[in-house]
Order: sequence, then C-alpha cells, then structure tokens
Amino acid sequence: METTTLALLCLAPLLVWRIYSRLKKLVARQQSHLWRHWLVAIGFPALILFLATTTKFEVLPLSTLGAGVLAGGWLGVLGLKLTRFEQVGKHFFFTQHRYLALAITMLFVARLLYRGMEIYLNTRLAVPVPPPPFGQSPLTMAAYGLFTGYYATYAWGLVRWRKRNQPLVENI
Repeated sequence: METTTLALLCLAPLLVWRIYSRLKKLVARQQSHLWRHWLVAIGFPALILFLATTTKFEVLPLSTLGAGVLAGGWLGVLGLKLTRFEQVGKHFFFTQHRYLALAITMLFVARLLYRGMEIYLNTRLAVPVPPPPFGQSPLTMAAYGLFTGYYATYAWGLVRWRKRNQPLVENI
C-alpha cells in the first residue's frame, strides 16, 4: 500500500470526527429565519428533480432515489414531531432532535466519503476501473434522496410553524 493511501486511511476517522463535531453544533438550538426555510423548502425539491435527471431515468437508481425521498419525508415528519419550538418575544427558535438529524446527515456524508475513496482507490489500480457514474449508483441516490427528502420536509414544517405563529401586526 502506498504512503498516500495509508495516510488517507489514517486521516479518514479524524475527518469523520471533525464533520460530526461540526454537525453537532448545527443541530443545537437555532434561531428560525424564514428565508432559510423557504430556500431549503424550494431548493431541495428542485435538487431532487435534478438528481432524477442524472439517473437517465433508469429504473433502479430512480426508484432508490424515490424510496429515499419517501423515507426522508417520513423521517422529516417524525423529526418535526420531536422538535422543540420556542418563541421568545419576536424571535423564533427551534431545536431539532439531535440524533435523528445527525444520523441522516452522517449517513449522507459517509456515502459521499465512500464515493470519494472509491474514486481515489480506483485511480491507483494498474488498470483503473471507473466507479458507476454519479446518477447510476443506487446507494448514492438512496442517500441523496433520504437527505434531501428529510430536510425539504423539515423545512416545509418550519415554514408552516412560522406562518401559524406570526405575531399580529397592529395598525396605528
């Protein structure tokens, strides 16, 4: 094994730990910004449509993307039920269920890291064997579907929560 490959394998756990520690901060109590929720609520379904086109409409990758989106949507609803919502004066705050959000995000990151390692290790072979194209990998499509489905559903839930709890504007 080459030293660069060995160094990469030794650094991979450190990279995963750093990503995990950064994500822990992102699933703590956050101030709700409606524009961010709208951005995710509109952007992620658009991303799902784009990902569907990268599958070249082949049955297996497209169906795993769809299954991932459905599972992510269901987990998004569950995540909303487990979320703690707060209103302090005019400000809104929410706290995601830490373990659910971390598990979904880390699964997505793990799949990205695996794809990166797969590409790296295949370039080191005497006769490189290219990995399947991005949109043709069913596991990658399932991970993307789960991630985007969860966060799109979660963002729509946050938008609905904010709309229901808007402070009344008084006319003078």
